[in-house]
Amino acid sequence: MPNIYFPNLGLSFNLNSIAFTIFGLPIYWYGIIITSGIILGTMLCAYLAQVEKILPDYIYDFIMIDIVFAIIGARLYYVAFKWEYYSKNISQIFNLRQGGIAIYGAIIASIIVAVIYTRIKNINLLQFGDIWAPGLLLGQAIGRYGNFFNKEAFGDYTDGLFAMCILRSEAAHSLTPTILDNLVIKEGLTYIQVHPTFFYESTWNILLLILLLIYYKHKKAHGEIFFLYIIGYGIGRFWVEGLRTDQLIIPSIGIPISQVVAITSIVVGIICLIIVRKISRKSIYR
Repeated sequence: MPNIYFPNLGLSFNLNSIAFTIFGLPIYWYGIIITSGIILGTMLCAYLAQVEKILPDYIYDFIMIDIVFAIIGARLYYVAFKWEYYSKNISQIFNLRQGGIAIYGAIIASIIVAVIYTRIKNINLLQFGDIWAPGLLLGQAIGRYGNFFNKEAFGDYTDGLFAMCILRSEAAHSLTPTILDNLVIKEGLTYIQVHPTFFYESTWNILLLILLLIYYKHKKAHGEIFFLYIIGYGIGRFWVEGLRTDQLIIPSIGIPISQVVAITSIVVGIICLIIVRKISRKSIYR
């Protein structure tokens, strides 16, 4: 029997989170998929750098620096909003092999690194952001399938077209009462039936990537692509985060932090997009 299947699509999979072992050390599909996303995203950025008449070497140098800080940022973001657990288990903060990273932490850290890097290399920061936005989307779209192999980052119960059934014993995080009230028994095995939010977000990112690439050659100011990215991604992430059952919650107000960040990024993105377009118009008519 499969450990994941889509009852309304007629699809089934028997997935193992471990791809292979090297000297007894397990190599996980999650890491392979994330790494693949980074590589392909970087290749897309290198191509766009040539379009912007910037040496691709700047892209490769940046990613070698940024990847370390992105991982640190992603981990710190996650730990900060799971502090009730990690304050009692300090040693687990460094146990990345057990999971626990957040994409918004990686994005925030990468923006800080980009500000410093472009200043040192004398590159236009907004132009650099335009180059990286499509690459980020591609990497994020691919990376979400790491969650699929880990059987994590899913939503609450649904019986919609894309409903996904996961073997209950392999589900990677806590289950809501709604999920537990709608367990599926198939050939003696118990499954949960949930929203495949990894698929929703990945698909949203691919669609947004296509739109940004189509618009890229029509942009009128540096920064437009980047700000459209944070607006578009913020819209999609706000919706998807509302479906997920593994939200990182702000303790004092009980609101998912990623939804707060998503709303903030939408507002900031709109304001900055208006500003760069106004500046561009002024320079044209000057």
